[in-house]
Order: sequence, then structure tokens, then C-alpha cells
Amino acid sequence: MIPGGQTLGVLGGGQLGLFFVLAAQRHGYPVWVLDPDPHCPAARTAARHLCAPLDDPVALEEFTRGVAAITVESENIPAATLAHCAAWMRPGPEAVRIAQDRCLEKSFLRDLDLPVAPFIALDAGTPLPPVTDDFPFPALLKTARWGYDGKGQETVVRAEDLAAAWQTLGAVDAVLEARVDLAAEFSILLARGEDGMVVFYPAAHNYHRDGILDLTLVCATEPTAVEAEARHMALRIAEALDYIGVLAVEFFVDGHGEILINELAPRPHNSGHFSLDASIHSQFDQQLRCLCGLPLGDTRLLSPVAMMNLLGDLWNPQEPDWSSILEHPQTKLWLYGKREARPRRKMGHLTILPEHSHAIAKTVAALRRSLALPDLPPLGFLPECADPGLLPTAPHRPEHE
Repeated sequence: MIPGGQTLGVLGGGQLGLFFVLAAQRHGYPVWVLDPDPHCPAARTAARHLCAPLDDPVALEEFTRGVAAITVESENIPAATLAHCAAWMRPGPEAVRIAQDRCLEKSFLRDLDLPVAPFIALDAGTPLPPVTDDFPFPALLKTARWGYDGKGQETVVRAEDLAAAWQTLGAVDAVLEARVDLAAEFSILLARGEDGMVVFYPAAHNYHRDGILDLTLVCATEPTAVEAEARHMALRIAEALDYIGVLAVEFFVDGHGEILINELAPRPHNSGHFSLDASIHSQFDQQLRCLCGLPLGDTRLLSPVAMMNLLGDLWNPQEPDWSSILEHPQTKLWLYGKREARPRRKMGHLTILPEHSHAIAKTVAALRRSLALPDLPPLGFLPECADPGLLPTAPHRPEHE
């Protein structure tokens, strides 16, 4: 166990790093942050900000000398950094290495006999592999690395289009993944301690718009049969990696009710931000507890909850007037302190905490109108959250990003 007062380190200083710093400080741990952005969100609250690239050897040496343990806020960590920090890192570098590469990730899941969409790995510098006649099109071609929030993707309608799409992405390592007829998306968030103890948060049901998480709903405290199956899969992944830390697993539900694993995140997850306000212990509290060898915290849901992302598009041409949002007494506003608002950039989020789950839809709709955001599509895949008078019960089939 790492006692309070010991200095901890986090690789990356975005909003996830910021929330980790705040959780650590509440428990008496100062935190050093390594991030190349002089104005990163975590810089203002961290005990020390080493402003340098994540693979800077001098900064890494100073960083590892000054901290007792290291965690991450992103899987996009250079290989040299993973190797240098391996002795201090939780989760371990192997989990991060797998999660940062879609080809490795898909192969890892397939080797565990876990369900993923049909895929073909494309290796840079080698000829385009043959596509068998039974591979289902249309498909998505995704870069193996550095792709997130819908970036680094091309739609491939026919096998004949694959070569051109690959060139558009720069002929880098990539994965061709069959498009899934989606009925719903949800994520399972767990924390696993050094003693193998595991706790789960209630499933977070997600709606994406233009490839970016827009809304998360969490209403049920007991898992459905599908969610219980997903928990079992997430547990198998964590145990196979001997994982220590917070792990998020994103799932698709297809039109036949079958679940497929989309991707892994070896860290707290955007869809888990609801836990900051609606759980006894947040995902960042659990990240701290796993890192320091402390007992895991209670994950019970205190209230039905919705979490809505606030993107930089809302700042056009200036920051929104939040007064209409703050008029809702059961809504909490979180802003991340980013200096520059850009389209599609996550600038903050709202947490909606109604007394009853059926009130979520009405409150979310009012907040979206206040911000001039598009109305939500039908959310019938969440009957426990949907007010039949406000939301149709037809299944929502979001676009597979």
C-alpha cells in the first residue's frame, strides 16, 4: 500500500488527468503530471507539471524519480515511455499497448474467444491482403493507432474501394471492420485491485453523434441478462491481463440482440463521468485506490443519472450563457478549463440527477433546447429511463462509428 503523502504521477494532463488529480488530493496524495501542453487542464491543480513530450528522456527520468506510482489518462502512450515507466505503472504497460492498437486489440479479444465484428488487419509496408468473398460489406477502415471520437476512419462500401480508402488514411497499420447493424451501445466499467477484487459500475448506455459520445444514461442498478453477460466478458479481459486499475469495455448490441465488443480503454472513461455525482465513489476514486493498493470503493448508484458532453462547437462564437442551464437545480455543470474551444473538442459536461428515472428525458430535452442542440433520436432501448410520453419506444439504431 502507498500511504497518503506519497507523490503519484499521471501520464497526460487532460480532463481525465485533472479528475484523477482532484481525487488524489482529497485523499492526501500530491500528483505530478507529465504533459507537453503548458495549459493542460490538470496543470493548474497538480503539485507539479512537467511540461514535456511524453517520451522526453530527461523529463521521464525526473518524473519516475519523483513519484511512487504512475497511472495513465490515455492509452496513446509512446512505447519508450511504457518501457521506462513499467515498474511504476498501473495498469501495466501490456494492457496499454494492446488497447492503443486496434489490430492487437481485436486479435487479443479473438484469442480469448470473445465476440468482435469480423475484421482484417492491414500492415503498413506490406501488400494489401486479399479480402474473401464472405467478408461483409459495407465496412469501416480504421487506423490501428491514434483514432478516437470518429477520427481516422473511412467507409468502404465494396472490396474494390479498399485500396483507395487505405491510401486516404496514409496506408498506415489499419483494421478493416465489418459494419454492425446497431440497436444500442453501452459500456461496462470495472475496477480491479492488486488482490484481484473486482467491482462493477452499473452499465452506461450511450448515444453517439458524429462519432463522439453525446449522452450517457444510467438508470438501472441491477444488470440485465445482456449486461451480466457483458460483465463476465469484461472480467475475463481483466483477468487475462492481470489488470490493476479502472477498465472500460465498450459494447455494441446488434439487431439480433447479440453483443459485440467494440474497444477497450485502460483508464477511466468518458461514459463513466456520471460517477462523479451519482456514485458513492467515482471512477477516479477507484483509479486512485487501485494505484495505491487501497480497498476498492462502493460503486452503488445514488440516483438515476444522465451525462451530456459539451463540445467546443457550442462556443461558436463565444462561450454559452450557462444561466439557463444552472436554473435546473438537479443539473451540475463541469467545465474542464481548456483555453481553446474547437469543434468536436470536449470542453465540459452536464450531469442530470432527477428524483425519478422517467424525469430524465424531459430534463435532457429542455437542456438541449437551451443549448440549441439537436433533439435525441428514440431511446427505446432504455425502457427504465424513457418516459413513454416523451420518447418513442422504437429501438434506436445509431450509426456504427
